[in-house]
Amino acid sequence: MFEDKFITTAIARSAEKAVDRRKLLGMVGIAGAGAAAATIAGAVPAMAATSSAPSDASILNFALNLEYLEAEFYLRAVTGSGLPANLVGGVGTVGAVSGGKKVTFATPSIQKYAVEIAADEKAHVAFLRTALGSAAVSRPAISLDASFTAAATAAGLIKPGQTFDAFADETSFLFAAFIFEDVGVTAYKGAAGLIANKTYLDAAAGLLSVEAYHAGIVRTTLYAKGVDTSSIYGSIQKISDARDSLDGSTDLDQGIGTASVANLVPTDANALTYSRTPGQVLNIAYLNPNAVKKGGFYPNGVNGVINTSA
Repeated sequence: MFEDKFITTAIARSAEKAVDRRKLLGMVGIAGAGAAAATIAGAVPAMAATSSAPSDASILNFALNLEYLEAEFYLRAVTGSGLPANLVGGVGTVGAVSGGKKVTFATPSIQKYAVEIAADEKAHVAFLRTALGSAAVSRPAISLDASFTAAATAAGLIKPGQTFDAFADETSFLFAAFIFEDVGVTAYKGAAGLIANKTYLDAAAGLLSVEAYHAGIVRTTLYAKGVDTSSIYGSIQKISDARDSLDGSTDLDQGIGTASVANLVPTDANALTYSRTPGQVLNIAYLNPNAVKKGGFYPNGVNGVINTSA
C-alpha cells in the first residue's frame, strides 16, 4: 500500500488544480482509501502553494499544446481537415486554425508515412486529454500559414514578401514537418527530468520515443530526396540554423548532413538526444528569441501555466 506521504507528494505534483485530485487518486488505485484520501485532500493545498516546480499536469498540458499543433498540421495534410470538435475543448479559450490543406503527394510511400504520423498525433491528443481529465487545456489558436512564411523567410528559404506554402507539395510538407519533429523530441527530452509522478513519466517516455521515430522518418526521407536534389541538404541546414538562432547561444540544432556525409540522428558528443527547456521550445514555436507569450505558430500563445518563451 502506498505511504500517505508519497501519495500526498504525487497528488500535489500531478494535479494542476484541486478538482483533479479525485481523478488522480483513481488512477493510482486508491479512490476508496477513505482515510488516506481525506488526509491527502487536506494536505495538498499547502504543498502546492509552496512548490516552485511546475506540476506534472502543467508539463503535460504544455506537451498537449505541442500535440495540438502537430495533429492539426498532419491531419490537414492528409485529410484536408483537422481535429474533431470533441478533441479541442478544455481549460482556456478554444482557438481557430488558419491555413492547411490536403497535400498532393507525388510519392506513395511518403503519403503513407504522413497518414501514419497523422494518426499517431491525433491519438497523442486524445491520450493526453484523457490523462489530464478536466485539467486538459483547450486547443489554442494555431497558424499554419503566416507562421511558415515567417519561418521560411527567417531561414532564407524565400525572400521577404514571398509566401511559403507548407502544403503546396510533398517537399514543402517535409520541410515543415522537419521544423516540428526535431523540436518535439528535444521538448520531451527536456521535460522528462521535471516529471515526478512515475505514471506520467512513463507516458512522457512513450510520447518521446514515438516523436523520435517520426523525426527519424522525416529526416531519412529528406536525406533520400536529397540524393536527386542536393539543394535539399542546404535548405534543411538553413532551417536548423534558424532554429538555433531562436533558442539561445548554444549550438544544439543539426541538419541532416550533406551529399557525402549523412546526419540522420542528431545527438550530442555522447550520442545522446539533446534537450530543450519549455522556454526554448516556445522560442522556436513563437519564432522569437526573446521572452514573449505569443507569436509564430501560436498567435495568441499556448494555453496553460507554461506559456512564456526563454
